[in-house]
Amino acid sequence: MHDTGTGSTGNTAQPSRRAVLAATAGVTAALAAAGPARAAAPDDRRLRALISRMTLEEKVGQLFVMRVYGHSATAPDQADIDANLKEIGVRTAAELVAKYRVGGIIYFGWAHNTREPHQIADLSDGIQKASLELPRGLPVLISTDQEHGIVARVGKPATLFPGAMAVGAGGSRSDARTLGRIAGAELRAMGIRQDYSPVADVNVNPANPVIGVRSFSADPRAVSALVAAEVAGYQGSGVAATAKHFPGHGDTNVDSHTGFPTITHSRELWEKLDAPPFRAAIAAGIDSIMTAHLMVPALDDSGDPATLSRPILTGILRERLGYDGVVVTDSLGMEGVRSKYGDARVPVLALKAGVDQLLNPPDLDLAWNAVLTAVREGELTEARLDVSILRVLRLKSRLGLFRSPYVSQGGVDRTVGTRAHLAAADRIAERTTTLLVNEGRLLPLSRRRYPRVLVVGADPASPSGTTGPPTGVLAGALNELGFTATALSTGTAPSAATIAKAVAAARDADAVVAATYNVTPGSTQKALVEQLVATGRPVVAVAIRNPYDVAQLPTAPACLAAYSWTDVELRSAARVIAGRVKPRGKLPVPVQRADDPEQVLYPVGYGLSY
Repeated sequence: MHDTGTGSTGNTAQPSRRAVLAATAGVTAALAAAGPARAAAPDDRRLRALISRMTLEEKVGQLFVMRVYGHSATAPDQADIDANLKEIGVRTAAELVAKYRVGGIIYFGWAHNTREPHQIADLSDGIQKASLELPRGLPVLISTDQEHGIVARVGKPATLFPGAMAVGAGGSRSDARTLGRIAGAELRAMGIRQDYSPVADVNVNPANPVIGVRSFSADPRAVSALVAAEVAGYQGSGVAATAKHFPGHGDTNVDSHTGFPTITHSRELWEKLDAPPFRAAIAAGIDSIMTAHLMVPALDDSGDPATLSRPILTGILRERLGYDGVVVTDSLGMEGVRSKYGDARVPVLALKAGVDQLLNPPDLDLAWNAVLTAVREGELTEARLDVSILRVLRLKSRLGLFRSPYVSQGGVDRTVGTRAHLAAADRIAERTTTLLVNEGRLLPLSRRRYPRVLVVGADPASPSGTTGPPTGVLAGALNELGFTATALSTGTAPSAATIAKAVAAARDADAVVAATYNVTPGSTQKALVEQLVATGRPVVAVAIRNPYDVAQLPTAPACLAAYSWTDVELRSAARVIAGRVKPRGKLPVPVQRADDPEQVLYPVGYGLSY
């Protein structure tokens, strides 16, 4: 089965650990009085009346958000029908909705849900039609992970923005709000009304294999401000934002997709470091909060993951922080939540802890029947389900799904990937690229002095919907800027023969740009850069994921941090190299010395310019 964790990047490369702490027509008519999407509060009396008419099976279904394969709700490709039959026991999204009455569906690229914007809009409308035509049918809340940067499910021609750490390097609340506003408008035009973004984790651990550049910063104040700004942007466009991963996933060297992390923060440290961005999200009116599959003994010493912890979800999030919006689990297919209790117990325990939406269980039939049985046997009450269903229906009402569940192709054409939106993404990216080293004022690179440029380096799988590979994108951007650039992919672990080939090619170039990706002390990427420098050709290293690479590259005369290998960030780096724009980004995380990790080499806020 595919890795269905909501934030999975499929990459586990990591530097050495060093924690640094610094609706049917009747239903539609009944709810039409609810008003505009985000105007007056929903009419709970009408929503409760809807709930009172639901069967127990329908109620259970409303709590689940499920994946489904296929580009169409009713006519997917045969391979997707086969995958659905194998994993879910249905053929199509329409059959999924009819059988389980699920309240939500999550889109993934690997499930072939997000081929292109018009198809996505048609799929969304097909899902809504299938649900609304059922007896007592309700609109479906369609969601996806569109964090931007290295985690995005909807790609080109939709607008793709820099990721969180790049936005953190830009440091602009206005840019974060603009990102949310535009990204939200495009998602809504395609029928996606809930986005599992922004990431509210404070990344203080350079070895974090799952968050890293998905976090805005190591500074909780910066994370708080940018989270609140993105929430305002998304929700102002009529899309539910989701702050994740509560109570905080920023200080771990274990990936909860594949293991069970433990956060060792004291309660006092959690209050100072991890809690502020979630407080800020709540103050900003966040629509939903996603749980983390990790243990925080200082908050709950039972050994349970936070997703299943009543002390954390009800005691802290609901009661202490005063949050009464929707709580959604991270994917229930992740190892961090499955290891202790098993797939039948997890959804029941999550509901008992205070969760409202059960996201993407590995076996929907098992999970759905487990909840149904728990109610019939008295472990869960129907009243408890009603509480969560009311929260979910309130959200659907606020988002306008009862009044206007469908989208239009014209809306897609007017909104998705417009010239103005793409230009805004480029402008934001230009404020994020960070210059860390510039010996002898090598940069900006002169086209007259260095006309021929060799671009070498790592070519990790391109994030969803971007062009890639990174070396090709960088070379193409430099060519457009007047250089004669060629690309040579050397990979994340270049062999001696590959390094020798790159060195030979460098001798025929005037300058070299080396794209690096999570360089470790023993990495052959480090040897590649060293041998390229030894040719006497000027070398510009561009860290295309974690900015910590600079500490491992002491011989490189120029180093930039791009924070991701998406097209928009790579194009920005090329413009900075060429001097078309000045570097304006400032480090949102500290970089430690390679030879003494206790010492900071470049502090938060560091960044050079021209």
